[in-house]
Amino acid sequence: MEQRKVSAAGTQVRPRGRKVKILATVGPASSSPDMLKKLFMEGADAFRVNMSHGDHATHAKTIAAIRDLEEEFGRPIAILADLQGPKLRVGTFKDGKAVIRHSGHFTLDRNPEPGDETRVELPHPELFGILEKGQRLLINDGKIRLKVIRADADAILCSAEVGGVISDRKGVNVPDVEVPIPALTNKDRKDLSFAVEHGADWIGLSFVQRPEDLAEARKLMGGYGALCAKIEKPMAVNRLDELLELADGLMVARGDLGVELEPYEVPPLQKRIVNAARTAGKPVIVATQMLESMIENPTPTRAEVSDVANAVYDGADAVMLSAESAAGEWPVESVVMMDRIAGQVERDEDYKARVRFLETTPDATTSDALAHACMTIADTVPISAITVFTSSGSTARRVSRERPDTPVLVLTPSDRTARRVALLWGAHAVATKDIGSFEEMIAKGKRMALRHGFGQAGSKLIALAGVPFGTPGATNLLHVVTLRGNELEEHEG
Repeated sequence: MEQRKVSAAGTQVRPRGRKVKILATVGPASSSPDMLKKLFMEGADAFRVNMSHGDHATHAKTIAAIRDLEEEFGRPIAILADLQGPKLRVGTFKDGKAVIRHSGHFTLDRNPEPGDETRVELPHPELFGILEKGQRLLINDGKIRLKVIRADADAILCSAEVGGVISDRKGVNVPDVEVPIPALTNKDRKDLSFAVEHGADWIGLSFVQRPEDLAEARKLMGGYGALCAKIEKPMAVNRLDELLELADGLMVARGDLGVELEPYEVPPLQKRIVNAARTAGKPVIVATQMLESMIENPTPTRAEVSDVANAVYDGADAVMLSAESAAGEWPVESVVMMDRIAGQVERDEDYKARVRFLETTPDATTSDALAHACMTIADTVPISAITVFTSSGSTARRVSRERPDTPVLVLTPSDRTARRVALLWGAHAVATKDIGSFEEMIAKGKRMALRHGFGQAGSKLIALAGVPFGTPGATNLLHVVTLRGNELEEHEG
């Protein structure tokens, strides 16, 4: 397992000046070290490695290039390895394609012979026998819509609500039933092993339907990395609370979610998923088609800008670029645009009230009470930063959940924690040496705040930590200090 350290001696990057994070997908348009550097410098806080495309050798080079960026800039960067998941597909056709007649009949069967305009193989035996009359089958991202007339152990007879051209191995979505297949395929298991071995910080699990899917992934991860459940099936939405118990974070994967549901059902579900994750104090990513037109155009549509802005107003921890940064013609411009949209929203005088519209009631613990107190103090007294000392990142998540108006400076001795926190709303993570005493904590908090641009002489700083130091979950100390301008020079001298 790769354990490269985050260098503290790199070129310092000033705080982004925004709370929401930008997750950029890496692909052919962005995998070179030079392009990755440009995306990082223009605002990408984390990178998504899509295991559905490319090979392990290519992904290994990408991960190494991102770690080189960490060393150059002294900043932790989160890497999310996104697993492909089980993809249901039809078989092949005699001529490579066929036309399904609108309102006509079409059969999906277990016959491996090439199909035609009346039938095609469905090479997924687990689907036969579970489908019932009236349930839907959506093919090619919902462009073809079939409704089941009759289903037995060998064939599924359907009526075409929406017909059209169907070609070899097009994807199939089954929105009305829980499909009895695991979320991890053999390919996913190999990809997960690779991701853990190469130090990916987050694992994105696709097509989650049930808590057992997360349990299997967690076991294979062996305690390394954080698990992000991608919510893209109606069955996952129905069991959202159970999934949140086992996941470290959520992704609103609007691609397949928008295929299996009516388009107008997705926006309220997006808000529901974001609110559920925020209430649980776990990071949530809004993904897919955020700036889709920028794959080909240097500017987005007004609707896309509003889409990104709404996710920021809702308090999502991160917004994601997919093909825009992976394969588009304007990868840098798409990051710049997303950065500017987020910055403009967060400068809105109504932003704080909107992002706190969701009430996140603290749990009955000392840690939660102190995290809530940080926000209250920062709302009452001018505070330049809330400095959080944490080994596991749980204290940082508690503070971030409150959505304070003040930046959160997260100091941790763990590189793994610093990288995971890089996806957290409002957090500026720094990997630094551990502390052993109260005095050392205060001195280090002041130095790091000055060094990273959080305040100046006379600024006030909140320090939040747990005593004894290094004990996860023991947050029990809150202290307000005033910065002196010569403290950094005294230490460095």
